[in-house]
Amino acid sequence: MKILGIGNAIVDVICKVEENFITQNKLTKSTMKLVDETEFKKLLSTLKIEETVSGGSVANSIVGLAQLGNKVGFIGKVSDDDLGNKYEEGLKKENVQFFYSKKKEIIPTGTCLILITPDSERTMVTFLGTAGKINENDIDKSAVKNSEILFLEGYLWDEGEPKKAFEKAISNANKVAMSLSDLFCVERHKPNFLGLVKNKLDITFTNEQEIMSLIDVKKFDDVISFAKETKKLIIITRGEKGAIAINKNEIEECSAKENLQIKDLTGAGDLFAGGFLHGLINNKSTKESLEIGTNMSSKVIQIIGARLNS
Repeated sequence: MKILGIGNAIVDVICKVEENFITQNKLTKSTMKLVDETEFKKLLSTLKIEETVSGGSVANSIVGLAQLGNKVGFIGKVSDDDLGNKYEEGLKKENVQFFYSKKKEIIPTGTCLILITPDSERTMVTFLGTAGKINENDIDKSAVKNSEILFLEGYLWDEGEPKKAFEKAISNANKVAMSLSDLFCVERHKPNFLGLVKNKLDITFTNEQEIMSLIDVKKFDDVISFAKETKKLIIITRGEKGAIAINKNEIEECSAKENLQIKDLTGAGDLFAGGFLHGLINNKSTKESLEIGTNMSSKVIQIIGARLNS
């Protein structure tokens, strides 16, 4: 298998809202907030659902990789309930091998409310459900060993059981890639994430804000110096400034696409990572890989939701 993803198995519920909905509910635009089931249901009760789709950051990248013809798999924790069944069906339909045997859990399958404002930005409210309870017993060791690259998401990292699951996966992997996921994630787990980027990860995906927060700098030049020092592959998306990959002393850049009919920025980073990894495992150059990533993310932001139609 080319790539095995491990991430939060979350069903996305997509809703369109006005700007004031974000402020009234004390949400921070373009970020992800974790809530309990009660708060989640309360928010959802006032909204009209546009679409329900299997999601989760790394799962979206893995589906993108499958659509490009790669042999890929995914591990994520769901319960044996209606959403859990839908989730698994969603992956199988896309030819992703699901390395997790679901059972009836006390806590239901996780859900993420994706709120799209008129400016196409997405703000997320997540009830992790059983996805956040992943533990080392949920990690299929042979699936990890049999994949060329293990791809993890920062969203999944948490003290306790998820951390043990991460450690088991990393210690059995041939090569490890991870996305830093979200600014709040980085701020919550800064020392741990910094340790991972410097010592455990071969490949890091991040956006400009996340990496600048991680290493506490104000200038992008400092990010480049840091990335060179790590002697790893660090890929940074910069919105309209495009994307940049720093691999030891090699620096490659790719500009952003212009004149796009942007509808929804959900999944832009996920599909970018999927596209880049596709280039990497099919022996494309760093520059070509950046271009494939940019192309994939440009496509997904012109539709609603984080998955391209296969």
